[in-house]
Amino acid sequence: MKKIISGKVREVYDLEDGRMVIVTTDRISAFDVILPTMITDKGKVLNALSNFWFDYTGDIVKNHMISSNLKDMPEEFQKPEYEGRTILVKKLKMIPYEVIVRGYMFGSMYEAYKKGEPFLGKKFTKEYQQAEKLEEPIVTPSTKAAEGHDINVTLDYMKKDLGEELGSKIEKTAVAIYKKCYDHAFKNGIIIADTKFEFGLDENGELVLADEVLTPDSSRFWNKAEYTVGTSPKSYDKQFVRDWLKDNNLAGDPLIKSIPADVVAKTAEIYRECQTLICGN
Repeated sequence: MKKIISGKVREVYDLEDGRMVIVTTDRISAFDVILPTMITDKGKVLNALSNFWFDYTGDIVKNHMISSNLKDMPEEFQKPEYEGRTILVKKLKMIPYEVIVRGYMFGSMYEAYKKGEPFLGKKFTKEYQQAEKLEEPIVTPSTKAAEGHDINVTLDYMKKDLGEELGSKIEKTAVAIYKKCYDHAFKNGIIIADTKFEFGLDENGELVLADEVLTPDSSRFWNKAEYTVGTSPKSYDKQFVRDWLKDNNLAGDPLIKSIPADVVAKTAEIYRECQTLICGN
C-alpha cells in the first residue's frame, strides 16, 4: 500500500490490487490555499453526502464504491480516526476531464451572457436574469490540470478528444444524475445550481462515477427558502470562510496562522445543515 495523492482535502492510498482507500479529511482550502485550521467533521459530512448520492444514482450509472465499512479495509484504517470518513473503492482509468453541469445562469456563464458572448460554445436566445434557472442544464467540461488551474473547454472539444460515443454518454449520464439529484435536493430545501462530476472506465471499459458527488465542495448549493432571481444567493459551502478571509485581507495569503473558533463553528454548522437536509437525520 502506498499513498498516491495528498490533495487539498483527500488522501488516497493504492492497495496495489485494483482497489484504493480514500480518506476525506477536515481540511479546507480557499483561494488556492490550504488553511491551517480544520473544520470540525467536515470530512465526515462530505463523505456521508457522497455515499448517499452514490447509492441514490446507482440506477443511472455504476460507481467506484466497494465499502464504507472499516472492517473491509486494511488494518491500518481500522481505527476510530478513520470512521465515517474513509471508503474502499475500485481503481479506475480516470477520464481527464471534470464534467460540470450548470442548471442556473450564474458565475462566469452569467458574465459572458451579460456581454452578449457565447459561453464555451453555448449561445443563449432566451433572456435571463442572474441566478435564473436555465431551460435545460448544460454540460461544460474542464481539463484536469496536474498543476495550476483547470482549463474550461467546450463540450465539442471533449467529444472530439474522447470520441463522440463516449463523450455523448458522459454528457447524458451527467445530466441524468444532476436532474435526479436536483429533484431530491429541491424537495428538501436546497437548490443545486451547478456541480462537477468525475468519471472513469473500469476493466471492461464501462463508464463509472468516481471521486466525490454533489458535496458543498464540488457544487453550488443554495438555500431554497432564501433564493431570489436576480440576486447572488448565499451558498451552503465554504463561502463563510472565504468572506472572512476577504474581510480581513487574508484571501490567498499562504502565511495565515489560524481561523477564529467562531468562523470554524459557523462553517461546520453550515456543512452539517446541508447533510441533514439531503440525507435526513
